Amino acid sequence: MSSPFPTLALCLGYVYLVKVLGPRLMENRKPFQLRNTLILYNFVQVVFSAWLFYECLMGGWWGTYSFRCQPVDHGTTGQAMRMVHACWWYYFSKFTEFFDTFFFVMRKKTSQVSTLHVIHHGCMPMSVWFGVKFTPGGHSTFFGLLNTFVHIVMYTYYLFTALGPQFQKYLWWKKYLTSLQMIQFVAIMVHAFQLLFIDCNYPKAFVWWIGMHAVMFFFLFNEFYQSTYKANKLRKAAAAEAKRLAAEEAKLQNGSAASSNGSAITANGHHGKNGSVHHHSNGSATSNGTSLLSNGVGNGNKAADYYVRGDLPAEIEITQRQPSSRNQVQ
Repeated sequence: MSSPFPTLALCLGYVYLVKVLGPRLMENRKPFQLRNTLILYNFVQVVFSAWLFYECLMGGWWGTYSFRCQPVDHGTTGQAMRMVHACWWYYFSKFTEFFDTFFFVMRKKTSQVSTLHVIHHGCMPMSVWFGVKFTPGGHSTFFGLLNTFVHIVMYTYYLFTALGPQFQKYLWWKKYLTSLQMIQFVAIMVHAFQLLFIDCNYPKAFVWWIGMHAVMFFFLFNEFYQSTYKANKLRKAAAAEAKRLAAEEAKLQNGSAASSNGSAITANGHHGKNGSVHHHSNGSATSNGTSLLSNGVGNGNKAADYYVRGDLPAEIEITQRQPSSRNQVQ
């Protein structure tokens, strides 16, 4: 804890690993499943976060600390040292949370390695280092108290997710998790910035340090919430509207088809009225089901051409004229 540079180096190494080196190494590899690893990891994080939350309470926030103004206790015994130890372990937990991202990279969950995710995990160890180094206790440890509680809820969600699809029905509260995180940052902002308006023996620099971190993370998480949940709601509404329009179009098409079938039936009935089908001695049929018989001579095919094209062939015309010529001779 004597120098910030090892912590800074680890934070920068984390960013390089999850944004550059890790994706490059996984590019031509199949994603790891890691189901049992994730179950164990998330279970440990739930227990670890619960223990840290308890230590923050016992270190002062359960009945001893003031929510309005709490100076740092620089004592080396009792409750003061318990809070110091809780602060150091909280600092250590920020490094264990790097594995959240490492597992995303190994499973090729690229969309999960978002800008928000990397900034949040990459900044926290460096931010907490300054607190543990200069103010290991007092007013700003309220941040750790709330954050460990939120992590109990968050890693419980991850644990149920890792257990498999049969637990999905218990995760209806997923969207409220981001809301809980934003409420956390609002509470931290209010708690920190109140010291700008009251007299309290606590370093103003850390008031701004903690308060502005809360502001930054609030807006980052709010942007994530808007882009994820609000966009999903709009996509669902658009999909429902598209489905409704498709159903209406299908109904209209079915109605048109039924109308066309009715017209065809009516037309066929009218055609039957005009004389239906006449069979010829040679067994041929005309295109509209009617044959032309002329003086016992079967000229069905040529007569059919007349009905199609509208021009009477000359030979049919001659054949039709022959009987009248014989009548004139007689």
